[in-house]
Amino acid sequence: MRYEAGYREGKGKVDAELARLAQLMSALGGALDQFDETLTRNLLSLALDVAKKMLREALRVRPELVLPVIREAVNSLPQTGQHPHLKLHPEDAALVRSLMADELNHFHWKLIEDSRVERGGCRVETTNSEIDATMETRWKRILVALGSEGAWLE
Repeated sequence: MRYEAGYREGKGKVDAELARLAQLMSALGGALDQFDETLTRNLLSLALDVAKKMLREALRVRPELVLPVIREAVNSLPQTGQHPHLKLHPEDAALVRSLMADELNHFHWKLIEDSRVERGGCRVETTNSEIDATMETRWKRILVALGSEGAWLE
């Protein structure tokens, strides 16, 4: 009889201790999940900050990187035979005039200098369409794809 009472008492203590350990493990698991989520958000934010700085530096060192942006924007327009107007930062417009003169003439593209367009980006407009390929808009698209948010000019 004493043996059974001692056994039950010991088992009760062990069960209580196991329940307490289970609560601790559950709390620890929740804390680790929260830590993982915070770490992931912080790493994504850091990676985006580095990418933004690298992109700005690349455009400063190699301003001709705007050329594929322009071509991609123009190619995404519906083929209606309209002659697009390319709105570019004045410095990019000068570069485009010298490096894309043949295309500008052949396709009857009109360059419009617009200091509101940041270097490296452009807006392409026709009577019926507009393509916003500015740095800010392209950056926002990247952030949306990554499930993040933020501004280009931060």
